[in-house]
Amino acid sequence: MNRSYLSGGGGSDPPRGTERAGGPDRLLIRAGEPLAGVVRAGGAKNSALKLMAACLLAEGRHVLRNVPRITDVEIMTEMLTALGVSVRRERGGDLLIDTPPAESLSPEAPYELVERMRASVVVLGPLLARCGCARLSMPGGDDFGSRPIDFHLNGLGAMGTRFEMRHGYIQGDVGGGEGLGKLVGTRLVLEYPSHTATDNLMMAAVLAKGTTVIENAAREPEVQDLAAYLNQMGARVRGAGTSHIEVEGVDALAPASHTVIPDRVVSGTFFVAAGLTGGDVVVEDARFDHMEMLIRKLSAMGVEVLQTAEGLRARATGRLRAVDVATLPFPGVATDYKPLLVTMLAVADGVSIVTENLFEGRFRYIDELRRMGGDIRTEGHHVVIRGVPRLSGARVRAPDIRGGAALALAGLVADGETELLGARHIDRGYEDFAGKLRALGAQVERS
Repeated sequence: MNRSYLSGGGGSDPPRGTERAGGPDRLLIRAGEPLAGVVRAGGAKNSALKLMAACLLAEGRHVLRNVPRITDVEIMTEMLTALGVSVRRERGGDLLIDTPPAESLSPEAPYELVERMRASVVVLGPLLARCGCARLSMPGGDDFGSRPIDFHLNGLGAMGTRFEMRHGYIQGDVGGGEGLGKLVGTRLVLEYPSHTATDNLMMAAVLAKGTTVIENAAREPEVQDLAAYLNQMGARVRGAGTSHIEVEGVDALAPASHTVIPDRVVSGTFFVAAGLTGGDVVVEDARFDHMEMLIRKLSAMGVEVLQTAEGLRARATGRLRAVDVATLPFPGVATDYKPLLVTMLAVADGVSIVTENLFEGRFRYIDELRRMGGDIRTEGHHVVIRGVPRLSGARVRAPDIRGGAALALAGLVADGETELLGARHIDRGYEDFAGKLRALGAQVERS
């Protein structure tokens, strides 16, 4: 199948009806005192979504703990429900996921769900492994420019899947197009260490015949979390967290219970909030080993991050310092951190250059920062930032999850009032973002 690149959809204006239960779609933010206190990041979005997809691999009841209450989890819940899976959240917050026998699954991912979240593509591997066939609309999600999907299709194709494009859907079949075949293990070399492709191929491989080797695999903590859960289910995955993963296929898996790792991007967001406001914030569930490179950059900017008995503590005094930053796959600085760092550098002392090496087109929030008085210009995949002492409150719009969070934090160091429209984007990756900021002393209201 000749389909080289995927253009994400739904970045700035999700389809009608996608507004969630998070409430009104506007944040009003005013600068105030330095933030201080203790906060929890909660479960990692980019782990929880893959763990939910992994539940397709085994019949029975799965229990996932520490799953964040965010819009993307709601969308994945709807996706699993459409596939024939029952999902229920307990009063304590646990997700109970009941997966039926393979013959009772409906292996078609509906367009109206897939277009709302690009992570939907991760159901492809589990469905092919369990059912021998799958039908998936081209994924959507935040609009960051072209995103390769060949990594998924080429890998699954090498394992014995035949793909066709029919009426806007990717149709995949194993075993002569009748959905009766079994994937076969092989050696896969990724052109780029794609996080989502690594997850998808790893999930497909656990039920394949023989051994699958994934070279140049993504090394993110969320990949390790998924591998740990698969192994709890009876899979044989070795090497997760390195660039060389080996998966020995098994005949069947069993349901299991698992606690989602903390969200390193949410943790980093609160560190940035502390740095911007000259505050002192503890993120009690943050993990140093998941964000070491970010912490190094924050330290260079004047934000001290220390491990304490309560958790990771971030504190800053005085004006931030300019630094240069380049996004790279883990263990480098993640692209999700970039809007947050650009916001910090917008008020830092000196000139900084931020280079985006992973996704094109992830600069739309910069026009909004300029509206707030930021001296920022883009040159290709570089951002040149001349720090100013203070931003100015303005009416701005959130373009995506992290850009929206960054603009909200910019309002904490802006004169006057900042009105942030499109707060629903933040809901996709942050649970009660405004409430957690208020608990730290921020003047943030949703209206």
